[in-house]
Amino acid sequence: MDARFSSKSVGLSGTRLSVILAAGLLSAAIGLDILAGRSVGWGVNLTLPLLVGALLSALAGYGVLPLLHQLKAAQFVREDGPRAHLKKAGTPTMGGIFFIPAAVLVALVWTGFSSPVLAASLLTLAYMAIGWLDDWQVIRRRSNKGISPKLKLMLQMGCAIAFCLWVMASQSPDITSVAIPFGFTLPLGFLFWPLAGFVLVAESNATNLTDGVDGLMGGAGAIALFGLGVLIAPTHPDLMVFCAALSGGCLGFLVHNRNPANVFMGDTGSLALGGALAAAGILSGNLFGLLVVTLLFFAETLSVILQVGYYKATKGPDGKGKRLFKMAPLHHHFELSGWSEIQVVGVFYAVSVLLVTFAISTIH
Repeated sequence: MDARFSSKSVGLSGTRLSVILAAGLLSAAIGLDILAGRSVGWGVNLTLPLLVGALLSALAGYGVLPLLHQLKAAQFVREDGPRAHLKKAGTPTMGGIFFIPAAVLVALVWTGFSSPVLAASLLTLAYMAIGWLDDWQVIRRRSNKGISPKLKLMLQMGCAIAFCLWVMASQSPDITSVAIPFGFTLPLGFLFWPLAGFVLVAESNATNLTDGVDGLMGGAGAIALFGLGVLIAPTHPDLMVFCAALSGGCLGFLVHNRNPANVFMGDTGSLALGGALAAAGILSGNLFGLLVVTLLFFAETLSVILQVGYYKATKGPDGKGKRLFKMAPLHHHFELSGWSEIQVVGVFYAVSVLLVTFAISTIH
């Protein structure tokens, strides 16, 4: 990238980028609430759950970070990753343990523990627990290997099946119709349920893979959750509040995770965010909207799949293959291409905003 457009030349820092993001989302929330005739106060709206979620999560971080240091809950950086990441070794992880519960609490209290928000919250906390188990094993073993991928997948699938069974038993049949662009709906019938289970597992793994650069998943997650909340606001106001509170939680987390990060969210946070997004998308019947607002996360997943597939397909007699990207997931490819972390994060934020804008303008 041309040095004239480097993060230093435009005075961009992790703090400034986070402030711009927070100001932008808060302004958008106020504007959308006013346009929709929603009172910007205690009640069903975007603004206050976003703001309270951010404040509570940020404050919780100040209390929990010293405890993570005392527990020596340090991140172990993969040796084959970008060399610049080696200096991050020792930074506390498991940050999801404070901002996810704080945001979920705001959503539950704000909606009076409504049934759909309670279901989405329990699923989010269940995925947080799976992530915590993985992070704790990483810390305990003093390596970057947590629980086995097979066990993690089985736990994710188990939670997904339990969630789908609950939704199937408690929701109306209309939930199996998926909203698509320009006001149309696509009735899926029973096929909706295996798709929903797949979405829960795929979304949580996609957000997990995206969490690899300071502030990346926190900010992109805040944008995606906010966008999904706006999409489902007309038909599912309680789930809108849930999304707004979780979006605020991500903003509060950025107080501690912006570049240079004082804490990482770990699988504890990233798996939970994927679960929250998927749960809200399923309960609102807005899987297409979910796909659009989280397309960046699936691009990260696709880059890993393509990298592994291309390497295996081009493997020679020496057992070595070629690489499609310099490194996967995609954000590492850009880092190794000369982009700074802040440039990667800034561009990914911009792409997320464009995806959300497209989704809101085409899906009603």
